[in-house]
Amino acid sequence: MADYAYAIATRYTVNLLPETDPHGHVFEITVEYRGHGQWAILRNGWCLGSNGKWDYELRPSERDDDWLSWHRFDLDTALRLAKEAAPLVTVNGRTAAEALKRHRADAPRP
Repeated sequence: MADYAYAIATRYTVNLLPETDPHGHVFEITVEYRGHGQWAILRNGWCLGSNGKWDYELRPSERDDDWLSWHRFDLDTALRLAKEAAPLVTVNGRTAAEALKRHRADAPRP
């Protein structure tokens, strides 16, 4: 019997801007697998809580059950919350929604 390798998706990127936008990467949110069916919503070392607020992601040894219950989700919930947060990501005073509007205005017309 042969051994077979398996592959598992462990990270999703959520972004309001299209991947073709040269500045889009700065507005990215990631949803990353943390084991045992739990996912974290991350942005630059910050972790989105179920209350909609971003908290600094603690070291694993500092995360208690209460903190984890607010910052870990099943995949569907994590993706939904990340998509809801995406328009509000702010870089240099501009939200992703504002950046998308500008991207669309600057896009060449057919």
